[in-house]
Amino acid sequence: MSGLPDRKEAQVRRLLQGPYPPVPTGLAAGAAARGDRLLRRRRALRRFGWAVLFAAAVAFVVWASLTHPWTAPPTGVSPPLQGW
Repeated sequence: MSGLPDRKEAQVRRLLQGPYPPVPTGLAAGAAARGDRLLRRRRALRRFGWAVLFAAAVAFVVWASLTHPWTAPPTGVSPPLQGW
């Protein structure tokens, strides 16, 4: 089993020493354009997420200011007795 790493290493050395394959002409420009699209999409999604979070916070504040959920609900048992 000690011969396997040497065989693989020899194959890798031959690949690295041989002629390099031709690179397509528009590869770098296409990769840069795709990277720009990904960055723009990520930035737009982040802005959309912050806008939704801000809108939810504003909606919660408006709802809480109108309904006052922190106060105790009125008891519906009976009115207080007065004049006895």
